[in-house]
Amino acid sequence: MAESTVYPQFQLGKSRFDQNTFSGRLRHFLEVIDPRTLLVSEIRLKECVKLLDDFKQGNLLPGVSNAQLWEAQKIKQAVIHPDTGEKILMPFRMSGYVPFGTPVVVGLLLPNQTLGSTVFWQWLNQSHNACVNYSNRNATKPAPASRFLLGYLGAVTSAVSIAVGLNVLIQKANKFSPATRVLVQRFVPFPAVASANVCNVVLMRNSELTEGIDVLDTDGNVVGTSRVAAKHALLETALTRVVLPMPILVLPPMVMAFLERLPLLQTQRRLVLPVHSLVCLGAFGLALPLAISLFPQMSQIEVSQLEPEIAMATNDKVVTYNKGL
Repeated sequence: MAESTVYPQFQLGKSRFDQNTFSGRLRHFLEVIDPRTLLVSEIRLKECVKLLDDFKQGNLLPGVSNAQLWEAQKIKQAVIHPDTGEKILMPFRMSGYVPFGTPVVVGLLLPNQTLGSTVFWQWLNQSHNACVNYSNRNATKPAPASRFLLGYLGAVTSAVSIAVGLNVLIQKANKFSPATRVLVQRFVPFPAVASANVCNVVLMRNSELTEGIDVLDTDGNVVGTSRVAAKHALLETALTRVVLPMPILVLPPMVMAFLERLPLLQTQRRLVLPVHSLVCLGAFGLALPLAISLFPQMSQIEVSQLEPEIAMATNDKVVTYNKGL
């Protein structure tokens, strides 16, 4: 009885947490980004895949628990792309986003950045983001590589331009003392990264605004393609991409400004970088699940807000659509 309370009846391809609540989505994404899945061996992965195949075909051996099935699905979803069936490279998995992305965040927030280092870290950050986005893309409908390239180039250009421009303005600001100038410079990465993230979403998914996205009724049937729903989906995704870097790039400078005044870090300067790295890791690990849990993966919208032809195609008052990541 206890096990069925903790682990609900297993459903292939579903989450065991309620996706209609923020807490349920948060618990779901904490599993999605669990870095322990990076350590899963090839043998263990094959065992999980076989267990799920046996369940699907009705050949499951007696004694297999719901907990084992949920864990197998968690591991498979963390490693294998659901559409292509191929393994995702470790640095580009969602479970690898925090451990592999933290060194880049540390680099972005290093004080006393030169023009060259600013360009390098912004380029590296957007390159990592582009690889993660591409590796975890929806591959059910083939998309031209040029669309991803356009999004990548737009994100890099906007991030570098804003970061370099703000740094130049700060350097020319006569009212700032040297200490204040260094502190303000630490906050430059946030507007640069946030703007680049929005630019990336708009460039990579602009076709959805003209073509629309599928909307589904309560039975999961496609009732039409809506441009209005596409606007909502892009707005939600863009908002998520702005919220995500906020704690990652704003909290560490504030925390480090306080910690660097402590006697320990004043006398032991070699500890500043390790402490800075731990602060960035904590902020990243906190921000990622919170940001991607803001909106349900399958969002709802009232039919009355959509195109007339969709309203005529269903009796439902509310339809759903996949907002994407």
